[in-house]
Amino acid sequence: MKMRRLFGLFAVTALGAMGAVFVYARFFQPETTIVEVPVENKIRYVNLPGSAEGASMDFTQAVDQSIDAVVHVKTKVFREYAINPLYEFFFGEQPKGEPTPILGFGSGVIISNKGYIVTNNHVIEGSDEIVVVLNDKREFNAELIGADPTTDIALLKVEADGLVNLKFGNSDALRLGEWVLAIGNPYNLTSTVTAGIVSAKARNINILRTEFSIESFIQTDAAVNPGNSGGALINTRGELVGINTAIASRTGAFSGYSFAVPVSIVEKIVNDLIEYGAVQRAILGVIIEDVTAELAEEKNFKEIEGVYVNDVRPEGAAKNAGIKVGDVIISINDVRVNSGAELQEQISKHRPNDNVKVMIRRNGKLKQFDVVLRNLEGSTEIVKRNDVFEVLGASFEPVSDRDKRSLGIPNGLKVTSVKPGKFMKVGIKEGFVLTSVNKKPVNNVKDIVDILKETEGGVIIEGVDRNGSRSYYAFGM
Repeated sequence: MKMRRLFGLFAVTALGAMGAVFVYARFFQPETTIVEVPVENKIRYVNLPGSAEGASMDFTQAVDQSIDAVVHVKTKVFREYAINPLYEFFFGEQPKGEPTPILGFGSGVIISNKGYIVTNNHVIEGSDEIVVVLNDKREFNAELIGADPTTDIALLKVEADGLVNLKFGNSDALRLGEWVLAIGNPYNLTSTVTAGIVSAKARNINILRTEFSIESFIQTDAAVNPGNSGGALINTRGELVGINTAIASRTGAFSGYSFAVPVSIVEKIVNDLIEYGAVQRAILGVIIEDVTAELAEEKNFKEIEGVYVNDVRPEGAAKNAGIKVGDVIISINDVRVNSGAELQEQISKHRPNDNVKVMIRRNGKLKQFDVVLRNLEGSTEIVKRNDVFEVLGASFEPVSDRDKRSLGIPNGLKVTSVKPGKFMKVGIKEGFVLTSVNKKPVNNVKDIVDILKETEGGVIIEGVDRNGSRSYYAFGM
């Protein structure tokens, strides 16, 4: 009986509660607003990144103001037929025929409305004829103003009107990841534009084989192929920041890495060639190596930074200023240097007799030196192009002690470039080491000038080629 009462009480309570809920829901519940929350789609279309203002990246304006300043450079080298002396001994003298032209192609950049064009030295090296084709199809014969194998830069000049030229940008201000554009003529496909980013700076890839070469390339992933050499690397404002020079490839075609000479170096070389007719190379006078973890441990350095001084040249700029073996160069004119390439790039901006601030670390303490830079001959004088060298059509650099030993010579000057002149006519090539003129030994360019000033009539040149073979040449002045 008691259980029935409890069950009935429970049933009445439950029914009352359900009735209360029904009445509240029917007459008292407020209106419900349904808000849809958007779900972001995880699948996106591939596109260029937006700019800081939110707009899509657009390179068209930079290309429009640059494309007409990039030219096609065509070269010809004439080589005579090689006749076998043994064949002529049995069958008599053979007709030589016309020299066979060897054609070459590359790119160039107009940097002045006066007709000055920058390209790579390796594009025009040894050429007998140089023709420049503008973007509007006009063709002009180009004059070689000068070349610098140590940076792989050459300067041409054409006589033309209505030229569009590129303005120099600031390659020092380039940042890793910044967009850049390469313009040139790969595989003779004229006026080709590719885009990429700055992958690295101050890159040394050991392709310039001269003793005093400067390699501090801008590395990019903009597609560059044979024919792009000498073309423009521009920023998104259409300013010239580099001259495309090389690719890293196992096949000879682009495989992801390209290298350009920074415009900070190019501008200095060009100004020297225009003003003096010769490149003014400033030398610090040190033999260096990068500070690595291994070197820091060996030398007990607390920091892995700077460039280690292995040796100083006798009577060189660094030694005269007080820099010693074992010093670590930290900065040049307050610009930090952490590799030999970075140090070379900073020094390459200067001329002999320029004063630079060199910060070094010695025995854990920082010390600053004021260094007066010198030229390759060890003096602070500006080297001006002499009329004698215009006649010879050649540029020279000192021969290293290692090359002297390998060639078995006590003295000499290496020919670094040859343009139309006496040397080209008699067949002297780049790389030839000149040991004497008219039987008098030469050790520097002043020796050549002094000897030729006293010469009337014939000139006898003696020297050795790259293989060490001794050769003689003769011509009239």
